[in-house]
Order: sequence, then C-alpha cells, then structure tokens
Amino acid sequence: MSTKNTNASTSALDRYFRLSENKTDVKTEIIAGITTFITMAYILFVNPDVLSKAGMDYNAVFLATCLSAALGTLIMGLYANIPFAQAPGMGLNAFFTYGVVMSLGYTWQQGLAAIFISGILFIVLTVTGARESIIDAIPASLKHAISGGIGLFIALLGFTNSGIIVADPNTFLAFSRFNSAPVILAVIGLVITGVLMVKNVKGAILIGIVTTTLIGIPMGVTNTTINTSFNFDLSPTFMQMDFRGLLKIGEASFVGALASVATVVISFSLVDMFDTIGTLIGTATKAGMLDENGKLPSMNKALLADAVATSAGAILGTSTVTTFVESAAGVAEGGKTGLTAVTSGLLFLFSVFLAPFALMVPAQATAPALIIVGVLMMGAVKQVNFDDFSEALPAFFTIAIMPFTYSIANGIAAGLIFYPIMKIATGKSKEVHPTVYILALLFILRFTILPH
Repeated sequence: MSTKNTNASTSALDRYFRLSENKTDVKTEIIAGITTFITMAYILFVNPDVLSKAGMDYNAVFLATCLSAALGTLIMGLYANIPFAQAPGMGLNAFFTYGVVMSLGYTWQQGLAAIFISGILFIVLTVTGARESIIDAIPASLKHAISGGIGLFIALLGFTNSGIIVADPNTFLAFSRFNSAPVILAVIGLVITGVLMVKNVKGAILIGIVTTTLIGIPMGVTNTTINTSFNFDLSPTFMQMDFRGLLKIGEASFVGALASVATVVISFSLVDMFDTIGTLIGTATKAGMLDENGKLPSMNKALLADAVATSAGAILGTSTVTTFVESAAGVAEGGKTGLTAVTSGLLFLFSVFLAPFALMVPAQATAPALIIVGVLMMGAVKQVNFDDFSEALPAFFTIAIMPFTYSIANGIAAGLIFYPIMKIATGKSKEVHPTVYILALLFILRFTILPH
C-alpha cells in the first residue's frame, strides 16, 4: 500500500473513531485491543467447559463463544465507540449450568430461551431509558455484594472442578488428598497463575491455562488428541431455544411456571445489568471518560450493544454475553476509542480456528482461572459498609447464600428481601426505592406460595 493510501486509511479511522479528539492514535488503539483480547481469551476455553456440564456440545459452544464475543465487541466499538469488549460472562455461565439447568431443572434449550428473552427485555428497557432507572433503584451495597457473591460461587466451582475440594458425608465439603495427578496439576496451575497475576503479567490467566495444559501432557492429564475432523458446525446449539418448553416445567401450573421463568429471567437480567454497569463505570472512571456529571456519555449505546449481544449469543448457543472487566487492561494500555474494541473483536473472530485444539484443555487447567476470577470479583465487597448493619446483613446474605445454596438467584433474592426489612426496622424506609419493595414481594411469593 502506498504512503498516500496508508495516510488516507489512517485519516478515515481518525475521523470515524475520533482518535485525535480523544488524544490517541491507531497504533496505541491496536496495541490496547490486543492486550484486552489476551486478558480475556481464557473465556474461550472456560465457557465451553462450564456449559458442556449442562449437556451442551463443547465444540459448538466454543464456536458460539468466539462468534458472540466478536459480534458483541464489534458492536461496542463500531456503534458505541468505546474501548470495551464483550463475551459470555463468568458467573452468568455458572448460573446457567448449575442454577438454571442442574438446580431448577430446565433444559439448556429452555435456558437459552430465557436468556434470549432477557436480551429482548434489555433492548426495550434500554431504548426507553428504563434500564438506567432500574439500575439506580438497586442499593449500591447489594450491587457490590452480588459481584462478591458471584466471585465466591465461581471460586467454589473452580475448587470442586479441580478436585481440590471434594464432597464429604460428615462435613459436606472437605480438602482433597493431594496424591493424584489431576489435583496436583490444578495446584500447579493455581500457583503459576497466581504468580503471573501478582507480577502483573498481561494475559496471566490465559498464559496460566496454556502452561498448565502443557505441563499436564507428561502427567497424563491433558488430552493430546487433536480433533482433526472438526467441521465448524454450530448446529448443535444454533437456534436451539425452546420457548414452548420454558413454560412447562414438570407438573407446575401455568402461573407457577410463569413465575419460575420470571425468576430466571430477572436473575439473568439483574446479574448482567450490575456486572455491565459496574464494568462500564469503573473502567471509564480510570480512563477519564466520564463527563462532569460522572456519567459515561455513550452509556445508552453501550447498554444497547450489551443487550443485542445477549440475544445474539442465545441464538448462537451460549450464555449471557456481557461487558468484561478485563477491558480495563486495554484501557491501561491507552485505549480510548472503539478501535480498541474492534481490534479485540476481530481477534475473537479469528479465534474460531483454534477450535480443533480446544478439547485438549483439561478442567484442571481452567479451574485455576475460575478461582482467580473469583478473587478479582470478591474485591467489590470492600465497597459495602459493614459498619451499618442495615447494609451489612442483606449484603452478607447475598454473598453467603450464593455458594451455600449453589444458586446465584437465591443470593440475589435474599439480599433484596432483607434490605427493605432492615431499613423499615431502622426507620429508614424512605431510603428504599419502590422497585426494591416490588422485587422483594415477588421473591417472597416465589419462595412461599408459588411453585418452584
């Protein structure tokens, strides 16, 4: 390409993404996009591992993960023009598998239908501006507690999937005996990833997964068979949403089934909503992208991109797509515009060619990633005011009940039920938004009267 054409291309990118206006350049944005992708790429291996436990086809989920991440991130970059990337969210995939499918008894096809509905709901709420209003109604302490509770839940999954923690008939859970190759490999992976994290190595989680997988080869844990017959087939998960079956769970009445579906959709929506808003605001604050009122100018566009990606992900065959906090890594490298996101999105698209190698990664290599992500998410708990018991008790219930009952939805419900009770008891009922009272009542009905 001639210098003249190169300059023209650069100028076009400058105009579209407003690079000069944001005091950045093409090179900086591309490097930032690569950094974001590297820090997020672990999801390509972890997400299929989690969702396959719900009965979904591993390879198809891998493809759906690549494509949904690419689509959501490209929309974020091209439409909202902000440097944030999207992919199927950790915590939300665990809720899908262990909460919706294993605990509530839905099929994964019905679970995808619920996610699609939550995405459509988000689109409507975003276009009307109601989504931001709902977010404002939820107490900040519960938002932080939800993030922390999910972190603890994800860490528990990592410990149990790796074999480090095992079931015990007397104490329910117990420490494993470290005398088997899989458990030893998981500990090695945890140490490697932990050291890389503390050294602030970019892409630490992905490097940890790859390194642990390689170490597992001579230990006989890693499956060295490459799927040479892989044909990039999405059909096992594509358009498999079961809307009719969603309302016919067991022998429950239509009203009871509808209430159960509403609980699942609300749970998906709340977790995704808080996760996305927290990521957008937190990362934008560090990047100096907020306006004088402390708001992100492109918030509605970002929320709409998130909503569209959620529905598209359900169509492709994966759990809720959300904005990743790892986007902060790209922002730290200087990413300020949508060109950073576009770069990450294209890399996710090219990742489909890694699919034949995906099955090589053992659970003992992805389990440390779950534990490390759990650690990162637990950081939100420090924002909860534990000196105020009316804030502390609902937050604690939210955090503790998630892992103790193996259900993210139960934790959210407990927090929303006890928050207004505590505020009423302390004469602070006016601090509670009417929406919270409505949600609390719905959850009380869910656990006491309606079939579940």
